[in-house]
Amino acid sequence: MDIYSIFTLIGGLAFFLYGISIMSQGLEKIAGGKLEQLLKKMTSNPFKSFVMGAGITAIIQSSSAVTVMLVGLVNSGIMILSQTVPVIMGANIGTTITAWILSLTAIQENAGWFFKLLKPESFSPVLAFIGICMFMVSKSDRRKNAGSVLIGFAILMTGMIFMSESMSPLSDIPQFRNMMTAFSNPILGMIAGLVITMIIQSSSASVGILQALSLNGSVTWAAAIPIILGQNIGTCISALLASIGVNINAKRVAGVHIIFNILGVCIFLPVLLFAQYFLHLKFLSSNINPFGIAVFHSIFNITAAFILFPFATAIEKLAIKYIPENKNTSNKTVILDERLLLSPTFAISECYAKTIKMGEITQFNFINSAKMLKTFRPRMAEEIEQNEITIDSYEDKLEAFLVKLSSKDLTEEDGNKVSQLILAIGEFERIGDHASNILKIAKKFNDLENKLSQEAIDDLKTIVNAVEEIYYMSFDVYKTDNLELSTKVEPLDAVIKKVFAEQKIIIYID
Repeated sequence: MDIYSIFTLIGGLAFFLYGISIMSQGLEKIAGGKLEQLLKKMTSNPFKSFVMGAGITAIIQSSSAVTVMLVGLVNSGIMILSQTVPVIMGANIGTTITAWILSLTAIQENAGWFFKLLKPESFSPVLAFIGICMFMVSKSDRRKNAGSVLIGFAILMTGMIFMSESMSPLSDIPQFRNMMTAFSNPILGMIAGLVITMIIQSSSASVGILQALSLNGSVTWAAAIPIILGQNIGTCISALLASIGVNINAKRVAGVHIIFNILGVCIFLPVLLFAQYFLHLKFLSSNINPFGIAVFHSIFNITAAFILFPFATAIEKLAIKYIPENKNTSNKTVILDERLLLSPTFAISECYAKTIKMGEITQFNFINSAKMLKTFRPRMAEEIEQNEITIDSYEDKLEAFLVKLSSKDLTEEDGNKVSQLILAIGEFERIGDHASNILKIAKKFNDLENKLSQEAIDDLKTIVNAVEEIYYMSFDVYKTDNLELSTKVEPLDAVIKKVFAEQKIIIYID
């Protein structure tokens, strides 16, 4: 193996990883945040969560991305720990799809014309051409994203071809054959798979590298199996890194992922050791191909998931036991976790949900601060003041999050939604400030022991009721996007202005 083969290997790995990234991003954009919405809502039934975890991971081709998303959802208080356990189990099954796609590289040249069409060398250039045409010519964001998926897939397969070609001379090197023989030792093989996966942070990519390596006929079943076991533990590194700086329950999501994968390996490792040292199965010393790697990868993940699925609650308890709460660990949920930026469309929908929550708090403050003009209640005043702090916090955190979100690669529709959210947040904060000013007036009246006349109270009641009605109506329009209802807001606004002009109420407070 010369220096040029090493360059080809490095370049092939770069193509492979970049292709996976482009393909995953394109699939995520096509889904438009719907997958994550399902992830958030359909978690009441553990079996549904299990199936959904497998389905979402199969679509976006990354169990690490799903687990990191779960960490963000739990850290934001959108999901609870128990809801994530079956999703993580399902994700481990969904990630096996990549290995099956890559196993197409094992199709022989002497296969029939139909099977030869399935070889990456045959269809990748065609997919790349179709993808670039869709990406450059189409005006539809959805078609552009579909084009990027095809381009990503073609780049991925090209990287796989480069890696396999660069590794073909390795079978003639005695030192390499000795190294692969050493990996037949389960412990050494697991360590190798674990370290490689931790470095590139993708079990799909590390399995792909192993499949490319197996094409030269120098990898045995005995060497491949422990490497695959190690890869399934190494993939936990992404969740572990994502859990830095989050609350205790979000850390436990990463703990669940690690515990589940380690338990899965603990189930298979004794079986492997028994087969190697007592049964002496002949196939273990035979060469494995990419198809065989895909088969074992699927068998391992499916078997581990179905064996451990009934023990989901026990795994959750283990995570809680080994990651206990302590006074130095924050258990406070954040308004929006930045890990949600991995899925911009989903992040926008969560910003919208948080903006609705902000509007509801603002509504409470306005209504109750107006009532304080008639009867001042100290406890209610404290609650309104605390709510004002919350409203200001929502504005700061949401605007900062939306600014970061606006720097992402957004569609035109999503970009408009971000702008609308920023405007709505500013308006809600302004209403909150008005409510705070009304409370100050009410407090001043109370301190001076002044009371409004019955006539002034009646006038204020008319105005407050009218403003309250327009607020409710406008808020409903915002929440439901009801364009028909929005036509009734402007006439009501004109009525309120007329009432203000007729009443001519001016209150002076020193």
